[in-house]
Amino acid sequence: MDPHGGDHGRMIDFTLNGAAVEHAPEGTLLQALRGALGLNGAKFGCGEESCGACHVLLDGQSVPSCALPVEAVAGRRVVTLEGLGTRAAPHPLQRAFLDEQAGQCGFCLPGIIVTASAVLRENPSPDEDALREALDGHLCRCGSHNRILRAILRAAEEMRA
Repeated sequence: MDPHGGDHGRMIDFTLNGAAVEHAPEGTLLQALRGALGLNGAKFGCGEESCGACHVLLDGQSVPSCALPVEAVAGRRVVTLEGLGTRAAPHPLQRAFLDEQAGQCGFCLPGIIVTASAVLRENPSPDEDALREALDGHLCRCGSHNRILRAILRAAEEMRA
């Protein structure tokens, strides 16, 4: 044990985008993802779990990762935007967001897309009101809200077919 309070010899195990990973228990999940794990989909926005840019799926639920201790994901499943689909085989949400041009800067989109995937898994046929409520904690400064809703509804239709 480190005399300064760290536990540098201990590692935690979790599943990331379908693969087993091992990581030191220090810092937040977002720091681990963007740092040693090399995944840059989730973004640092506010650091206070209030903007939605850092959302990932934790055991299928959309959660902010900016303040979540990486140690809290030990033994659990984490899915990031990168784990939803690939360039060759994008997730229907990823394809719909591209088709609808549902974003300008794209900063908020990873969090919105992973949250939308959790919503569609729970409710394959949401209406706009349900989507607005589910995405209320996600801030988009570009004003792409209507296109975002269209993209999610489009993906929902494709996923039901």
